[in-house]
Parts: sequence; structure tokens; C-alpha cells
Amino acid sequence: MTDPLNLNLDLDLLFPLPRRDFLRLGVATLATRGLLPLLQSDRPVPSPQQLRWQQWEMGMFIHFGVNTFTGKEWGDGIEDPAIFNPVHLDARQWMRAARSAGLRYAVLTAKHHDGFCLWPSKVTEHSVKHSPWRGGEGDVVREFIDAAREEGIGAGLYLSPWDRNAPSYGDTPRYNDFYIDQLTELLGWYGPLVEVWFDGANGEGAGGRRQVYDWPRIHRTVRRLQPDALIFSDAGPDIRWIGNERGIAGDPNWCTVNPDRVPEPGLSSPEIIDALQHGDPPGEGTVWRPGEAPVSIRPGWFWRESENEEVKNPDELLELYYTCVGRNANLLLNVPPTRDGLIADRDMKSLQEFGVTQGKIFGHDLAAGAFRHTIKEGVELESSSPIEFDTVVLREDISEGQSVSRFVVDAMLGERWREVAEGMTFGRSRIVRCERVRARRVRVRAVESVGPVRIGGVGLYLWQT
Repeated sequence: MTDPLNLNLDLDLLFPLPRRDFLRLGVATLATRGLLPLLQSDRPVPSPQQLRWQQWEMGMFIHFGVNTFTGKEWGDGIEDPAIFNPVHLDARQWMRAARSAGLRYAVLTAKHHDGFCLWPSKVTEHSVKHSPWRGGEGDVVREFIDAAREEGIGAGLYLSPWDRNAPSYGDTPRYNDFYIDQLTELLGWYGPLVEVWFDGANGEGAGGRRQVYDWPRIHRTVRRLQPDALIFSDAGPDIRWIGNERGIAGDPNWCTVNPDRVPEPGLSSPEIIDALQHGDPPGEGTVWRPGEAPVSIRPGWFWRESENEEVKNPDELLELYYTCVGRNANLLLNVPPTRDGLIADRDMKSLQEFGVTQGKIFGHDLAAGAFRHTIKEGVELESSSPIEFDTVVLREDISEGQSVSRFVVDAMLGERWREVAEGMTFGRSRIVRCERVRARRVRVRAVESVGPVRIGGVGLYLWQT
């Protein structure tokens, strides 16, 4: 089947429909209008690095630094490095916590807005080398990355572009040089990374000066020093922010986006948030830029003792899995270490129980033994005995792009097919819940698509056991 996309077509000349409506028409509709022969198959697809990252589904964010010791969310840049002394720091414990919850990669705040560096930077004195921790010889970034590799966790780093300590901040050319020097240290000293994380934080410098970040230069530096690392920011270029810090992806959520709708990090408007939440269907979306949804296991991003009773419980984490991973985005769950440098017991327990609950629900596909055969625009599963389920997990083969824009799940109840669930695009992963049903035959139909339908997987599970 020919893919109904051609980025060079003037769609308004083909027939009088708005561009977005045209692209949401199904393949069958296009065929009836005789348009498929005109359309080509070139459309955005993931890079091998993006595909691997999407298959990981969940990562751990680790906010750690002087704010851990002051109780602030945003430091002011004048903190004394002597306050940083996590005497029992164990990055291997962090990684074991990640693994217990099924988190496959981790991103550490190497520097937050306060400018305090968790590595012994040569371009600033505001770092661990002036703290009592490890006698001034410590390097949190090194311990984090070594632990991640030992535990089989992909390692990523966040370097805040805003620096409330650097005297050059707000003097645009000088600070951009300073920032590139810091980035070069992080990307050049520690070996391969899987993700480099940026945000658009851009507060005032001294005297109200406004810093203008050189994003093209920043991206070139990452590409040169870490060619296999993915770059995250509001505007990508590889991974986009999902538009909120609550762990909730939009519905629908396309992996493809129109980069003109989110031109650079730090911009905000209802239109930009809509673009981040939902992406754009192929044709409107000209680049592959899947979403990542950051959210904290606690109310704040840094550890505070006052929040020990407000840690998200396993059921709340499971709901985040549904609204994020279950809507075609990756979940980046922040789990902040304590002043001792360890994941707190309450947080650890919640992560472990979340991992156990995931295993109970998704560890065994009830349809694993069912016969699968292709039907028009979908698949049908047929089991030798009835399957009782209330959850369906759907996956496209996104290595060839994302196509399905609307789907229906039917179950054969008695002698008739009955619709039990429906939804919009599913991409890498879509979880839909329905009333508990018991059936031998289940089918999934793509009733609308913007390209060839390649259903990569259909799983049946019991959410409420």
C-alpha cells in the first residue's frame, strides 16, 4: 500500500479541505478519491537511538545539589559549597532503586539554576571541589555514571542554561563561552551518554541583564562530543518536553511535530503547549520528536524532610504509567536523594512496590498463546479458551513511522462482535482500559490512518486483579 504522504504537495490544490483534516483522513478515503498514486512514502521515522530510547519507556530524574541542603527549589547562587556533604552517598543504590521500578535510564542534574556543579569543573569555583564531601576530591557525576553503567542503566545529564552564580551570566558572548566550556567538560570527561537534557530557564542576570543562549552552538557541541546522545528540550531536536510537569501526555500524542510550532526552548503559549502535548500527524509533523514527561515522586524536585509523608504511592505511579507511557510518551520520574546521598526509605518502598505491581499486571500477556492473523487494517487474536481482560496494550511498528489515527477494539461476545474500547493514535505504546470482558476472539482495527498500518503488538491484561 502506498503511504499517503508527500511533503511537497500543495494539499489545498488537491481538494478543498483544511490541511489538518486532509491528513487525518484514512487511507481508504484517500483511495476512493484516487489520490494514493500521487502520494509518496517519505515521512519521519525514528533514528536507532530514538527507537531504543522509546522502547525503554521510563527513566529516573535525579535532582541533587546544594538545594538538597537548603530546602529550596531554586537556589540563589550564593550558597556556600561547604554545606554540600552527603556522607553516605551511594549512586549504586540510586540505580538499584531505578531498576526495581523498571526505569531504564537516568538523568542527573549536574548543575541546577544555582550554578553549583556536581563535578570538579575547571571553569568555576562553585563546585564539589570546595565542599567537604570526599575531602574535596569527590565527583558526583563520575560516581553516578559509573554506577549507571555497572547496573545497566543508560546515563544522561542535565546542565541548566541559567546560572545564578556565574558573574558572566547576562553578558551573552562571555557566558555562552563559559557554558560551552562546562558542557565540553561534561560531554568529554565521562564517556558515552544516552541523553543530554536542557530546559529554557532564563532568569535575569546582574543588573537585570538578559542572557541570549546560543542554542545552535550548544547543539553542535553535543553532536560533536556525544554523537549518539539524544538532545531533550522544549524544542528538541530529538526529544520534546510533553508540556507539563505532571507526567501526563496528550491524547492524541504523535511522535512527529512541526518544528515551527516550537521554535526554541523557553517559549510558552497555549499554541506551543498544544504542540508539545499532542505533536502533529505525519505530513504536518515533519520531524520525529517523541515526548518525555517529567514528574516528581514528591511535591518538590529536591528532597525535603517535610515532604516525607507526600511520596506518591504505587497506585499513583501506576496511574502515571497509564497517562504517560500508555499515551505514547516516556516517563521521567524524579526521585531525589536525601542529604545523606541515598534514596529515602519511603521513596524506595514505593518504587519497589510499583515495580512489583507492573509485573503482576503486565508481566504475562494473557493473549500470548493466541493465534494472530491479519485482517483488513488490523489484527485478530483467537484463543483456544476464553480470555478475561480489562486492559489492552497496543503498539505500532514505529520503525516505519506512526500511522494509526483512530482505532477500535472489538470482542466476540456470543455470536456478535462488540466494541469494547476505542481511541486515537497509539504509536510506540497505547494502553486502553475497558470493562472486564471474557472472549476467545478479539480484534483491533485501525479505522483511520495517515499511512500503512503496521501493528507491532496487541496484549491483553487484567488491570484490576
